[in-house]
Amino acid sequence: MTTWSLRRRPSRTLGLLLLVILSFLVLRRLDWSTLIPPWLRHRQLGLQAKGQNFMLEDSTFWIFGGSIHYFRVPKEYWRDRLLKMRACGLNTLTTYVPWNLHEPERGKFNFSGNLDLEAFILMAAEIGLWVILRPGPYICSEIDLGGLPSWLLQDPSMKLRTTYKGFTEAVDLYFDHLMSRVVPLQYKHGGPIIAVQVENEYGSYNKDPAYMPYIKRALEDRGIIELLFTSDNKDGLMKGVVQGVLATINLQSQNELKLLTTFLLSVQGIQPKMVTEYWTGWFDSWGGPHNILDSSEVLETVSAIIEAGSSVNLYMFHGGTNFGFINGAMHFQEYKSDVTSYDYDAVLTEAGDYTAKYSKLRDFFGSFSGVPLPPPPDLLPKMSYEPVMPSFYLSLWDVLKYMGEPIKSENPINMENLPINDGNGQAFGYILYETTITASGVLSGVACDRGQVFVNTVSIGFLDYKTTKLTVPVIQGYTVLRILVENRGRVNYGNNIDDQRKGLIGNLYLNNSPLKNFKIYSLDMKKDFFQRLDINKWDSVPQTPTYPAFFLGGLSVGLSPSDTFLKMEGWEKGVVFINGQNLGRYWNIGPQETLYLPGVWLNKGINQVIIFEEMTAGPVVQSTDIPYLGRNQYVH
Repeated sequence: MTTWSLRRRPSRTLGLLLLVILSFLVLRRLDWSTLIPPWLRHRQLGLQAKGQNFMLEDSTFWIFGGSIHYFRVPKEYWRDRLLKMRACGLNTLTTYVPWNLHEPERGKFNFSGNLDLEAFILMAAEIGLWVILRPGPYICSEIDLGGLPSWLLQDPSMKLRTTYKGFTEAVDLYFDHLMSRVVPLQYKHGGPIIAVQVENEYGSYNKDPAYMPYIKRALEDRGIIELLFTSDNKDGLMKGVVQGVLATINLQSQNELKLLTTFLLSVQGIQPKMVTEYWTGWFDSWGGPHNILDSSEVLETVSAIIEAGSSVNLYMFHGGTNFGFINGAMHFQEYKSDVTSYDYDAVLTEAGDYTAKYSKLRDFFGSFSGVPLPPPPDLLPKMSYEPVMPSFYLSLWDVLKYMGEPIKSENPINMENLPINDGNGQAFGYILYETTITASGVLSGVACDRGQVFVNTVSIGFLDYKTTKLTVPVIQGYTVLRILVENRGRVNYGNNIDDQRKGLIGNLYLNNSPLKNFKIYSLDMKKDFFQRLDINKWDSVPQTPTYPAFFLGGLSVGLSPSDTFLKMEGWEKGVVFINGQNLGRYWNIGPQETLYLPGVWLNKGINQVIIFEEMTAGPVVQSTDIPYLGRNQYVH
């Protein structure tokens, strides 16, 4: 191989030196602006806070935004929902980014399919929408653990949302990956992202004064160059302000609008006003009502926000669905988990249909447009199908033999610390504990969130937050004690997010003596879980099934698969899977009575339906073209 040596070739050295000098003289005379691509020449300043106005480059800019979460909407429907947003007169899409879904295991990232963030952002740009990104790392969003990965809780000393080393190291690695995708999509690089939020409602948490400056630096150090802002509700606004970052507010009532002109003015002087979350409805919890907000009140409040000189973002414009097990929970006086539907009584329904709010807001925003708004897209068809009568069945106890060897442990292990998934534990679903007892008495322990207790295969009751003791009836000889624990959703808002480990927490006691020698089964019910249950393993449905159990049936669909809603009348509590897709949980305590089934997840012909039922199965699964989300209650 030839090796170049400048020492032995003085003529080459002189030639190179002359070339460098000549190049410098030529480049000094060039007009550098001609080297910038034409589409970037006018993108120098981006979105700025100038006095009381937002400016996009040199023009006053009003943010008329709406929230849609890509991870709650089938990818095939993104375009439909975004076109409906544009046709409503909005100019900006806002979305959260869920860390727990994008990094389900440490260092293993998923930005494909329904989690293709870049495709979602670029589609918004194509449709004519700017984008405001809310990358967290904590996002609240009524999602499990506020979007933080459950594997963080493997560390017994973990302090989430602080500068605790174990947390910041994980955030740094995640942001390294995420921002490499986000940075090229910023406005000044030719993309649609005009602003980025720093964390989320930290003023309500406020456990570490160094944390928000750390997140700000983490964004800027990785190339975020657009406008940064925070958002807080009225309770956290005072403590959520960060130096050099625009403060904005989240609210629902006109009474809170005065904070825009009083508090914000006092802490940051004359700056543009922004309601980052105007709550167009509210989320629902199991056992409660379906929360709604009157469309006239929504219009009045949005009008008042604009009249106060503030930009606005509608949270939610379209809520979508907590497919799978991703829903969050609240735990103040009592634990309340969120339902599967994230309809939110938003501007579009869970299935993307128009509402009275849409019509009124379209007229309102259209009055600012100056040009006719694009026509609203046609509604997607809905359909009722023939009822599904399950033909096959497997009790949970029969399924266990196909699950492989259980984990064996002297003491119970919580879900997050199970030695599975390459050391990342289990994030979602159920977990089963088995041990042997030889006496009856009082069983006590902490089951998070709901533990159904069995003596052999007979259910004797539940352990949960309200019931921590249970009487074990008289038994004879060695008896198998089983506790099936469901993770109903980790808390997504509040001061107790560090304490969201699931399963049996600590020891399980019988007559105050700790039980030992457990077999533990991870029942995450992901796709590979069901791949072990080929058709030859199923039995016919017996006259009296043994519960909990899986039921298998077929949904017959014609030439044009359409959206529908599964009606779980007669079924008590469980989960529904269609063609391997987890539609989410159902529970007869309500309020939600139907599960949204997107037509794009159906095939022509026979579609596989699997229901996991904990307590009591109904004879059939019906479908309807109209959802029923429960008894309405107006939000106060």
